[in-house]
This record gives sequence, structure tokens and C-alpha cells, in this order.
Amino acid sequence: MTLVSDRTAQLRHHAALLDDTASRLGMDLQEAAIRGALKFDEISEAVLRCTHCSQPEDCAQRLQEGGAVVATPHYCRNTALLKRLQGVQ
Repeated sequence: MTLVSDRTAQLRHHAALLDDTASRLGMDLQEAAIRGALKFDEISEAVLRCTHCSQPEDCAQRLQEGGAVVATPHYCRNTALLKRLQGVQ
């Protein structure tokens, strides 16, 4: 793979982790953006924050286990954003 395709794959992976986490918390990020509760730039920034996570494998494992998520893991770099969005609903 090239550096660009590696970075694209990384961004897609973390975007999926963020979206799956939000979904498990009962949120739809796309719907939040449509309602104006979330700006497009905030989604981009959240994905970039996620790429700096120290434990993406643990996050992916938690999400694969299924079931509802009641809170983000202690290491989640998007906890504040997701909590804010939960309060907006």
C-alpha cells in the first residue's frame, strides 16, 4: 500500500469506530449533522482525534461484542463531544 492509501484506510477505520460508538450510544451522527447539532467540521475533527487513540483495537473489540454501550471507554478522545450530543437529543 502507498502512504496515501494507508492513511485513507486509517481514516475510514476510525470513522467507522466513531460512527459505531455513537450508534451504540443511541446517536445518529448524520442525523445530528442534518439537525444542526453537529457541524461537518466537528465530525472531521472527531475522526482525526480518534486516529490519535492509543487503543483502537480495544475499541473495535468492544464494539464487536455487541449490545448497547452506556459510556465511552476511559481512553476515548471523543467522550466530550459524544456526551454533548447525548444531551442535545
